[in-house]
Amino acid sequence: MKVKVIPVLEDNYMYLVIEERTREAVAVDVAVPKRLLEIVGREGVSLTTVLTTHHHWDHARGNVELARLRPGLAVLGADERICALTRRLVHGEELRFGAIHVRCLLTPGHTSGHMSYFLWEEECPDPPAVFSGDALSVAGCGLRLESTAQQMYESLTETLGSLPPETKVFCGHEHTLGNLEFAQKVEPGNDHVRAKLSWAKKRDEDDMPTVPSTLKKSLCASSQGRQPQLRSWRHFARSGRASSGRLSRCSHRLGLSWHCSGGSWAHLDRNEPQVDPLWGQAVHLSFKPRPTEPTGGLPLEPSMALPSWLSSLGGGGALALDM
Repeated sequence: MKVKVIPVLEDNYMYLVIEERTREAVAVDVAVPKRLLEIVGREGVSLTTVLTTHHHWDHARGNVELARLRPGLAVLGADERICALTRRLVHGEELRFGAIHVRCLLTPGHTSGHMSYFLWEEECPDPPAVFSGDALSVAGCGLRLESTAQQMYESLTETLGSLPPETKVFCGHEHTLGNLEFAQKVEPGNDHVRAKLSWAKKRDEDDMPTVPSTLKKSLCASSQGRQPQLRSWRHFARSGRASSGRLSRCSHRLGLSWHCSGGSWAHLDRNEPQVDPLWGQAVHLSFKPRPTEPTGGLPLEPSMALPSWLSSLGGGGALALDM
């Protein structure tokens, strides 16, 4: 099994998985179809299937054009909102492409219909692989837009966390450097994080991807034996406002904490500030209202409603989270 890592858009990855004996190929998260077809032609393979992790435009927008260019192409995923979907997959379903086996793993959290794909090859000593989309990245996880925090926790620690630790992780975005910068702020004395951050900086300087990682490294369990702490720090742009900002978040079993600096929107999935059960230290919150500024153009879905103590302050604002 050969995996071609294809950087596209600002920081996305799409993938081409090749069965080397039959030369059949499967694409994962097609965002730029013409770029994909260039590599398909260069590799001399037959593209038969697209596996889409979720319906967001930066993972699925190329499906329609690709299906037009390649009639008969199978476009598979778990969410009916996926463009050009030909068949809806269910959790635990297994697919076969020559010697490559695919197990479909429903991993809700980022979206309710997010599917990750666990691949392995018969009689092959190489480790298996998981294509985790925006469910799990290197030292971080995706933004929880749908589903509950508990569902996201189970997706990460049970569904994905039960896979072999040597499993290669091919995620949907290059967020490693920011994730580790945030992790170092949370745990400045963590030698593992410091070493990994140094490695990620070197990869960034050399314009090299940090994928694949391994499941063991991606989950970043602490040395004290606590539950895995998943961190993420993400750049985003606010249309018509600032050119960029940072959104950082830490997810764990009891909810998500969102920190927006240089922006005007924030979400906190807690009722009140409290001592963090994993870090064992207080999370201090401050909210600076900006009544004249809207919420940065980010839609508040039902699952993203602000808690009453925060929304009652009114207007937009920036939520500062200090540790």
